[in-house]
Amino acid sequence: MEVQGLRILQLHSNFIEYKPIKKEIAAAEKCEKKKQRLEELVVLFTCIEKGDDEAVASKAVDEVRSSLQQLKVNKVLIYPYAHLSSNLAKPTNALKVIKAMEKYAKETGIETYRTPFGWCKQFSISIKGHPLAEQSKVVVPTEVEEKEIVSKALKAEERLKSSWLILQTDGKMIPVESFDFSGHENLKKFARYETEKVRAVQQVPPHVKLMRKLEIADYEPGSDLGNFRWYPKGSLIKSLLEQFVTQRVTEYGAMEVETPVMYDFQHPSLAKYLDRFPARQYVLESGEKELFLRFSACFGQFLMAHDAQFSYRQLPLKIYELTKYSFRREKSGELVGLRRLRAFTMPDCHALCADLDQAKKEFLVRFELCKGVLKDGLELGNDDYELAIRFARDFFEENRDFIVSLAQQIDKPVLIEMWEERFFYFILKWEFNFMDNLDKASALSTDQIDIENAERYGITYVDEKGERRHPLILHCSPSGAIERCIYAMLEKAYREQHKGNVPILPLWISPVQVRVIPVSDRFIEEAEKIAEEIERQRIRVDLDDRSLTIQKKVREAETEWVNYVIVIGQKEIESGTLPIRDRKARKIRKMQLQEFIGEIREKTEGMPFKPLTLPRRLSERPRFFG
Repeated sequence: MEVQGLRILQLHSNFIEYKPIKKEIAAAEKCEKKKQRLEELVVLFTCIEKGDDEAVASKAVDEVRSSLQQLKVNKVLIYPYAHLSSNLAKPTNALKVIKAMEKYAKETGIETYRTPFGWCKQFSISIKGHPLAEQSKVVVPTEVEEKEIVSKALKAEERLKSSWLILQTDGKMIPVESFDFSGHENLKKFARYETEKVRAVQQVPPHVKLMRKLEIADYEPGSDLGNFRWYPKGSLIKSLLEQFVTQRVTEYGAMEVETPVMYDFQHPSLAKYLDRFPARQYVLESGEKELFLRFSACFGQFLMAHDAQFSYRQLPLKIYELTKYSFRREKSGELVGLRRLRAFTMPDCHALCADLDQAKKEFLVRFELCKGVLKDGLELGNDDYELAIRFARDFFEENRDFIVSLAQQIDKPVLIEMWEERFFYFILKWEFNFMDNLDKASALSTDQIDIENAERYGITYVDEKGERRHPLILHCSPSGAIERCIYAMLEKAYREQHKGNVPILPLWISPVQVRVIPVSDRFIEEAEKIAEEIERQRIRVDLDDRSLTIQKKVREAETEWVNYVIVIGQKEIESGTLPIRDRKARKIRKMQLQEFIGEIREKTEGMPFKPLTLPRRLSERPRFFG
């Protein structure tokens, strides 16, 4: 198999004359069509292949330099020459690598010249007659790495110096190391996680076993790390969460839109924003364009807002998208289970505000929205997450009361990260962070006040005087990534189990809410009628018709976290009274069918519903795991 890499035909020459004749590609560099002549030099006919990058360019120059020392020459001409390979890089990438070679060669003291890129050229060359005059080189990377582009913001975040403090509800700010964490063990774990910045996971978190046991999701070996397969039950849970968050955000007043998943690196607004956002990107090429996969809905929504016409009367203007999917090239050591993925579903809601006063007012409304999403949808309360607030010192000094009010809204101390100066595009950011059973934190809900991107994207509104102004932009995910919500619910269930409580999912989102079990085959028909009536009332129900003992069927329903189990026999059919095994209450209750149905409908009122997509009868189902 032919080795892939940057290819160089190296010729120690008496002279070379060349003249650009015509453009070979649309992206050809500008140049003068006049003859050039260079003498006593090494000509580097250079071909850039797919996968070559700037690191390979530096390595190529280093290898050429050793030859120059041997030949006692310090002058080179880099001559782009596509004819050395059929596995060519895209022109935009090839030119980047060629320019990187030229820059690095000059920086290291080599007298360097380069022919224009993208032209058909006429040339004459005289090659010296010694054995080392003609050499061929293939320069490959030291190690093969997955291609990613790391933003300046991400690099800055890794070396950013922060002051870590605890903000009490009375407004006092106490350094983390001096705070008494008695009664705030979860906050203590969160503060340690944030200050130590150890993100990699050393063992498998409990939710990974649970997501497999419950046939929710699993790793996909046929894809990239951090991309998952979702089984029917998991797909149902995921879809219901998506509907729930979307329902809450549209009730809040946001307009739902849809935007592309990939964008052009060279778009001027996007290129600037990328360096201000701390995330690693997936990169791909299409034709001559270099594209990146979105890591949020910001790009599409901002470009849409740029083209929209609106005035101060429409503000705050709220735009929402449920991104299926967003992509981030997270480090492989952090990719364990559903906590952190490379492809994820992110509800993303922006609000365009006239000024800081309006932004702060809207910020508080969205804060309550996020609390409601976690409480009503995931059944997470104040004790299940910790609040982090991040800002620069000057913003805090001018907005202290406002920041304290956020801590007061959750009525407990919160973690503060304060920077001496602002680097990111936002002036204020908060997150609700879930602490899992390995003491790792994961942000769920979040919001930010962005003061840069309206100007960067040319987004304006017409104010009361008829003048155009740039709004402030709030960035909010009311729940965080949908996959991470499932992770949090499973981790909480595991924690509850170790407290002696029963592990369970919220009723509205449980794939199987009710299971009907006939005591023998002759009662299957009656059990089917009961299941059909329950299903007609928009309740997910199945029927265990397998040839197993009642005890085994009930045990399996318990291991699958089925909320209610009904065992049907002659007595139940004759009396019309059903024995309801209530998983959460841990007891059997006697109820009439319609009374039972009414209880479930009341408990799930206002929540989205989807039918179970598995066969109702368990005997007809495949097993997806184990």
